[in-house]
Amino acid sequence: MKAVFISDAHLNGCTFDGHRYLMRFLDSLKGGADEIFIVGDFFDFWFSEKNSIYPGFCDIVEKLLEIKRAGTDVSFFEGNHDFFLGDYFERYDIRVFPDGATIDFDGKKLFVSHGDTVDDSNTAYLFWRRVLRSRLFYAIQKKIPSPILWRVSSVISRMSRSFGKIRSSNGIAGRMNMFAEERFKEGFDAVVLGHCHCPTLEQHVLNGRLKTFAILGDWISHYVYLLYDDGEFVMKSGVSPD
Repeated sequence: MKAVFISDAHLNGCTFDGHRYLMRFLDSLKGGADEIFIVGDFFDFWFSEKNSIYPGFCDIVEKLLEIKRAGTDVSFFEGNHDFFLGDYFERYDIRVFPDGATIDFDGKKLFVSHGDTVDDSNTAYLFWRRVLRSRLFYAIQKKIPSPILWRVSSVISRMSRSFGKIRSSNGIAGRMNMFAEERFKEGFDAVVLGHCHCPTLEQHVLNGRLKTFAILGDWISHYVYLLYDDGEFVMKSGVSPD
């Protein structure tokens, strides 16, 4: 079993280093992995109509569909910047998880989530998150032409970043660590989170079983991914030599 976990590319339609590295990396995955898990904030914003997505995302979306057609399962976990993804991707048999979920493979029980709700003290952000994901907001945005939504999406993205601002990388990482410890007590073998932009991989033995805690880095400055290969987790660079 070979699986890849990535998060926090924050693609916005502009070509930058992270976009180029990610396109190259995804191209290398075609037929080379059993599953790829995209753990939130892959896009810096997302609104779509039935057959229409933001033009700046067409190349990366087509790359994901190529990966799917080549035999690799693709799953999205929605983040604080990209949600309502199911409307577009589920028609291609790509799974979309609005929140955290349990993933079972190779006899291991994983908890995977973007991680933006771990800090339950950030009540302003949690309120804003509920508003944006509400049925009312969903209905409203469906009535607005996509070009208008795409123009205002950068404003919404900035507001989301403001309310969900990571006040301290060490602070949120510490909260995530405590969150993982609770999941381990519940019987999970691994906890994989994003959001923090702070790549972390820690392992220890609890009750005779190896426990793995991972925070995925971003594709803005770290360009890393988590690889699960035949029972082992490894954090690796997604940047190959030119």
